Amino acid sequence: QVQLVESGGGLVQAGGSLRLSCAASGRSTSTYAMGWFRQAPGKERELVAAISRSGGNTRYADSVKGRFTISRDNAKNTVDLQMNSLKPEDTAVYYCAADRSSPSWGSSPFPRDYDYWGQGTQVTVSS
Repeated sequence: QVQLVESGGGLVQAGGSLRLSCAASGRSTSTYAMGWFRQAPGKERELVAAISRSGGNTRYADSVKGRFTISRDNAKNTVDLQMNSLKPEDTAVYYCAADRSSPSWGSSPFPRDYDYWGQGTQVTVSS
């Protein structure tokens, strides 16, 4: 089992940047594919980015490609999300999640496949 804690959220103007970090404890993150998801009020939780166990493969939502970058440091048990050129539509609660069942080379885009979740961190982008 793993516990996940997100940090780095906040209020930023459109065009600005934020870096979210997810710290894991309890078990090495190298045994999990990791994902960042977000949920805006009245909307379903959606994938933002995900990364395979080794970090060799990543996937992104079309809406964030070219602006967001996911990375992981298995030695530190952390997963980060660098968010640049933020837009008001990026406003949401962002969640870190861990998937113990994905193959070593891949990651799932579906929230239902993730076993552990953090408490979330609010990101608000003002226009």
